[in-house]
Amino acid sequence: MSSAKTTPTSPARLLCTVGLFGFASGLPLALTGSTLQAWLTEGGLRIETIGALSLVGFPYLFKFLWAPLLDRFPLLRGSRRRGWVLLTQGLLIALFSLLALSDPQSDLSRIVVIVVILAIVSATQDIAVDAYRAEALTHDQRGLGAGVSVAGYRMAMIVSGAGALLIADRFGFSVSFWCLAGCLAGLMLMSVWAPEASLQISAPQSLEDAFASQLLALWATPGIVGFLALVVLYKLGDAFAGNLSMAFFIRGQGFSLTEIGAIYKALGLVATIVGGILGGYWMMRLGLYRALLWFGLLQALTNIGFLLLAATGKSLAGMMVVVTLENLTGGMGTSALLALMMGLCQLRYTATHFALLSALSSVSRVLIGPAAGQVAAIGWVPFFAISLVLAVPALLLLTTLRARIIEVGK
Repeated sequence: MSSAKTTPTSPARLLCTVGLFGFASGLPLALTGSTLQAWLTEGGLRIETIGALSLVGFPYLFKFLWAPLLDRFPLLRGSRRRGWVLLTQGLLIALFSLLALSDPQSDLSRIVVIVVILAIVSATQDIAVDAYRAEALTHDQRGLGAGVSVAGYRMAMIVSGAGALLIADRFGFSVSFWCLAGCLAGLMLMSVWAPEASLQISAPQSLEDAFASQLLALWATPGIVGFLALVVLYKLGDAFAGNLSMAFFIRGQGFSLTEIGAIYKALGLVATIVGGILGGYWMMRLGLYRALLWFGLLQALTNIGFLLLAATGKSLAGMMVVVTLENLTGGMGTSALLALMMGLCQLRYTATHFALLSALSSVSRVLIGPAAGQVAAIGWVPFFAISLVLAVPALLLLTTLRARIIEVGK
């Protein structure tokens, strides 16, 4: 493996770029999740059908299969990552536009195809963005960089959630999707001038090296089986509750799209930013292991708030408290998980290693959808009670991996 130094980038500019790339990475996700869920719910689809359609996010689970291509083939001379970022952003703009021209009542099959392709392209953008972040940030910058990235990512989910719903409530989802396409076009222009990582790692010299060697390198990591299980389980309870949270607030609680956009999404913006930055700051003080443990415990406990809300009925104040805590602790937990995954990556194979790890972290969010739909059909109180129980295995696994996590954190 060879590497070369480029002109160092100022930490402020680098963190700004990491935040903007995080925003670009998070923008499409709501269109395969909560915003899609709201669109289809308003279109009159059954709750079981909406839960099953969470499987359109399946490509996120398998992005590691084509991630070696991004390690092997840079699209721009002198840049391993920006060419792929620009290509995927251009394709996403086109796909957003196609959604704007569709109607869930008459074009459901077409929408499913578009959203599946969107998930593939979005997952490819994630590969490039994640690899850029892992290569550009120094060890000392990872905690804060992860926090900034999470803040940007979650802010984008608010924009494609709250912004999309607020616009949709007044002008329809078509106008909302056109606005999201315009937002991504602006981000694409910014990506043109994004700085390169100061340390340039040489690409694998063959497809065999890109596909085979990277898996063997990751598998050789001490304790890798436990780490992979932790990546899958860490957000399981959070993902189970969040999978149908939009349907819960619309049908279970009777909130309007405007109320949901203003509270569930917009209010969560501040908490999300604070959670991401706070998570990065406390990681530097607590260390990786204690951050994972405490943040994981806090994000699990927020599900109690959802359970109480389901048991007591519609409450605007209750919704505000629960949403604030959910976004605050969720941002902190995601920052810690992101820092762990960056620590497990080897620089020559950052695209593939991070793609595999992030794909595993998406397993709970994607595969839990159909089961969540069936449980929610029984009742919202048992639904959120189960989400609390599902958070326990990761916390137990953390304690068994304590020594190895501390080593990765060094």
